Amino acid sequence: MSNNPGSSERQRGKVLHSYEVLRRPVVTEKSTMLAAQGKYVFEVAPNSNKYQIKEAVERAFEVTVTAVNTSNERGRRPRLRTGRRSGTPSTYKKAIVTVAEGDEIEFFEGV
Repeated sequence: MSNNPGSSERQRGKVLHSYEVLRRPVVTEKSTMLAAQGKYVFEVAPNSNKYQIKEAVERAFEVTVTAVNTSNERGRRPRLRTGRRSGTPSTYKKAIVTVAEGDEIEFFEGV
């Protein structure tokens, strides 16, 4: 195998376009606190890798990415249910992207 970051995707036959990698920003209290440190949280495609996430964020927001951390978030069934129906949150992949000092990503205009 070569050191080329895109070689493993070509071998598997599925290559994601950089705009298919990022799904949505994850806006929670914790992610808002991380944004003050230059770390931004995104929901990403489950079959994407760190190289693809880095390229997608750099291309979409015109920033320099220094680090990408990923985790698979499992949708867990709640212990207590309210009413007749019980549901399970969906499973998704989360990426925490650190940008270079001085770079910033604006999610909401005028906030």
